[in-house]
Amino acid sequence: MYAASFRGLASGVAFIATASGAAVLSLASSDKDRRPIVESLKRTIGDPTASVPSRSVQESALRGASLSNPLDILVIGGGATGSGVALDAATRGLRVGLVERDDFSSGTSSRSTKLIHGGVRYLEKAVFNLDYGQLRLVFHALEERKQLIENAPHLCRALPCMTPCFSWFEVVYFWMGLKMYDLVAGPRLLHLSRYYSAKQSVELFPTLASKGKDKSTLTGTVVYYDGQMNDSRVNVGLACTAALAGASVLNHAEVVSLIRDDVTQRVIGARIRNNLSGQKFDTYAKVVVNAAGPFCDSVRKMADGESKPMICPSSGVHIVLPDYYSPQGMGLIVPKTKDGRVVFMLPWLGKTVAGTTDSPTSITSLPKPHEDEIQFILDTITDYLNIKVRRTDVLSAWSGIRPLAMDPTAKNTENMSRDHIVLEDCPGLVTITGGKWTTYRSMAEDAVDAAIKSGKLKPSNDCVTQKLQIVGSYGWDPSSFAALAQQYVRVKKTHGGKEVPGTMDTAAAKHLSHAYGSMADRVATIAQEEGLGKRLAHGHPFLEAEVAYCARNEYCESAVDFIARRCRIAFLDTKAAEQALKRVVEILAREHKWDKPRQMQELKMAKEFLQTFK
Repeated sequence: MYAASFRGLASGVAFIATASGAAVLSLASSDKDRRPIVESLKRTIGDPTASVPSRSVQESALRGASLSNPLDILVIGGGATGSGVALDAATRGLRVGLVERDDFSSGTSSRSTKLIHGGVRYLEKAVFNLDYGQLRLVFHALEERKQLIENAPHLCRALPCMTPCFSWFEVVYFWMGLKMYDLVAGPRLLHLSRYYSAKQSVELFPTLASKGKDKSTLTGTVVYYDGQMNDSRVNVGLACTAALAGASVLNHAEVVSLIRDDVTQRVIGARIRNNLSGQKFDTYAKVVVNAAGPFCDSVRKMADGESKPMICPSSGVHIVLPDYYSPQGMGLIVPKTKDGRVVFMLPWLGKTVAGTTDSPTSITSLPKPHEDEIQFILDTITDYLNIKVRRTDVLSAWSGIRPLAMDPTAKNTENMSRDHIVLEDCPGLVTITGGKWTTYRSMAEDAVDAAIKSGKLKPSNDCVTQKLQIVGSYGWDPSSFAALAQQYVRVKKTHGGKEVPGTMDTAAAKHLSHAYGSMADRVATIAQEEGLGKRLAHGHPFLEAEVAYCARNEYCESAVDFIARRCRIAFLDTKAAEQALKRVVEILAREHKWDKPRQMQELKMAKEFLQTFK
């Protein structure tokens, strides 16, 4: 068995080396100089005083798109791909609208493993099967990994991941495999992988077990690098950046039906319902892009009730544990569990996130994690830790639905490729599905290319998003938090209305800097000048000022929008989220002028939402 594995690795090295040269040449030949356009967009997006158009302005723009004066593109879905499509199309000079029935990143895009990765598993399959298709996916994802980290540096970072080895065979096998991963990355490499002895490994990861589940002794570990992100904040940043670039984006706006031309039967628009007001309106577009994630089949059926499903939904469950489960700067990967899955345990926003499962599921708007899936993750990481893993330590658990592209020959979703599909099976309706978070940008580019072809659109320029940073990135520096701590105070209001100044401590300053980038000064100003410097929950760095800022500048329209997508407290600690709810609703009520019944409704809906986080 060992000899066969090494022969596979050896032949894989030659295979990768040949393919790698071709890929680099291809990338170099396709690079065009679009710097003047990017510089112009940079001035707009990077303006520290810029504000997104109001919700009412965005809705008016959508209402104004008539049959005689339609949008170029209407995007359905405000997840990573949909928001990426809106940004890509708007920065090509097209007239763009986007509608999302819930909130930006309310579905799959906020429930990921938080990794920006090329796909170590896919590389292994490519090597042993000599499968260039799988290898191409890895090349492509590693290129996009680097771009995503560079385009949202305050929200993304390189993260070392440790692979424990309990025999010298495993050491050599994983070392060679991860060196191949480095080789495939080429100029897009984050950091070189390396081997650590058992003693060094335990120093780097104190909770790592020195004995395996079969009583074998830890030989050493191989550490490699992938990226990590605050997924929903990247998604919200994409939507807001698209708005600054000219797209009309509207969350809590649901497509209830598609409009088709009576003669040609081409899709020419959609009927929209504002889910906050209940009002309906029509908007027209030359092309409609369906980026509804797991729900894209539902949109396709609006156009053609006989369309065959193309989504194979897969459930991914994650749990959040206290920070002491993992060191702040090191993740742990279990490369193969008893049923062939990969499980990660990663530091994230001051806690530890562990997952994931990968099993077939049904499509629902609020998926819930099953207890057996939570227990599977706990049982798996128990085998690799020297501390007791307790169910009571789980602070939050959630389930996300991956919209995998249907492959009728695949026996289970774990073996399915995460490649994406773009198709137009109904004239005027372009569907983009499959893929993964890491490759959202190129998926969006492909979808816009297809839309341009379908609608015979005339963009002013080619795609520029490869080198375009999102709002908050321009002017941000890793040391920006120090300036926040020095220049601002957190003014807190007592119950009696008295304002009490407090320090902008390092934890709060770092959080604001990494969550809002160069816009953190605006949040800090609200904390200082409006008496909203108090923490929302004990033990967490989130400030009251963030609620007001997000309501004014990030289309935060509900309590759930804030606790789940603008601030991640629902994902980090459900009990803390419940404690923060009352104050979150009070601030949003002041910002949006809610009456008492609406406030009570928001509290009720938020508590029901948190019930889905076991």
